[in-house]
Amino acid sequence: MLPWLHQDSLVFPDVESALEEPNGLLAVGGDLSLPRLKAAYRAGIFPWFNEEQPILWWSPDPRCALRPADVHVSRSLRRHLKRNPDIQISFDQSFEQVIRHCARMESEEGTWITDDMYEAYVQLYYQGTAHSVEVWQDGALIGGLYGLAMGRCYFGESMFSLRPNASKIAFTALCRQLERWQYALIDCQVENEHLLSLGAAPMPRSDFLSILRANIDHCPGHSSWQFDSDIHEAILAT
Repeated sequence: MLPWLHQDSLVFPDVESALEEPNGLLAVGGDLSLPRLKAAYRAGIFPWFNEEQPILWWSPDPRCALRPADVHVSRSLRRHLKRNPDIQISFDQSFEQVIRHCARMESEEGTWITDDMYEAYVQLYYQGTAHSVEVWQDGALIGGLYGLAMGRCYFGESMFSLRPNASKIAFTALCRQLERWQYALIDCQVENEHLLSLGAAPMPRSDFLSILRANIDHCPGHSSWQFDSDIHEAILAT
């Protein structure tokens, strides 16, 4: 039996008690309050559920993650950026639009970005914990991603593309900037081919938690969320 979380407690079960099948399912219930969400991410736990389900909390083993310096920039992506010098990248310029696009992209298979999830992460954005990356071309938002930043760790949630390579550009730019800011880890949660092609890899949960605990309370080496002016060149020089 999975443990049910009580509304008046932010304590999660030990992640070692998570199920092997489905991989990482740890607990059920609780809510999406900001204190609970922050407590979850600090412990290496994240919510993931469909609209018809109760809130499900996960901590899979292995965990899909990467160190920012390990991002893979393909030749085709570099060629695409060279051919499209008008592409621009920003932080936190259109968070709500990014998460809405992510929800639409997921909707073909049944989105897990429910209205309650949307509201919770927008609140985290206005609190300064959640951050988005936007990719623009011809004045239009063509791709992006969003996630949470705590200490020197970034917890990726979802990404989208409306034009070829847009989400790859967002992810690669994020990695290059976080590398400069000395972030230790980008959490990608559950592996898929897209993430693996970008350099993410399965990591034993024990290793993931060790890096997380060593960095979650460290202050990052920056005061604002803005890309360096030469981030395009940094990607192309990879």
